[in-house]
Amino acid sequence: MATAASPLEICVKASITTPNKLGDCPFCQRVLLTMEEKHVAYDMKMVDLSNKPEWFLKISPEGKVPVVKFDEKWVPDSDVITQSLEDKYPEPPLATPPEKASVGSKIFSTFIGFLKSKDPEDGTEQVLLDELTTFNDYIKENGPFINGEKISAADLALAPKLYHMKIALGHFKNWSVPDSLSFLKSYMESVFSRESFANTRAQTEDVIAGWKPKVMG
Repeated sequence: MATAASPLEICVKASITTPNKLGDCPFCQRVLLTMEEKHVAYDMKMVDLSNKPEWFLKISPEGKVPVVKFDEKWVPDSDVITQSLEDKYPEPPLATPPEKASVGSKIFSTFIGFLKSKDPEDGTEQVLLDELTTFNDYIKENGPFINGEKISAADLALAPKLYHMKIALGHFKNWSVPDSLSFLKSYMESVFSRESFANTRAQTEDVIAGWKPKVMG
């Protein structure tokens, strides 16, 4: 079991609805999921992104989360951080083979397109459904996870985005994944029910509050 001598420090988005709770950043959750699945101890530093403190801007000049401290150096970008975690804590291995790494990668942008759409006839729902159907069929043939039997980095990147999709579209559009996409639905249930996910997920009200300006704007 890979455990750091001392917990890794990670700056994450703070909740905007509840003091001292984790906020609704899917990229922060991706990194936290990776740490959880690798059994790496971590220490979360909550950052109010609407009023970024001076200490945070010193370590993250662009004001973005997540940032993680590796060997006294603060490292930004969830892609870079998750790769560093893979290199430093190789067990259990979570790397997704390159040919599978982009499976499901267009779901998030098509979800946002549909969420922000004001015109039910503009085709954005169908574009999202096409991406979800492609993913459903992939999991049917290759599942239960993107890389087969075991969860991997691609799942940990996608799962927080599917969680946002489920909550935001349910709330703002009264929309849910069609029952016909049964492999996608079981995939979501399986990933969302993992202990690592339960420990790192945002509160429903934070996800809704986070997307509200984009929907109303």
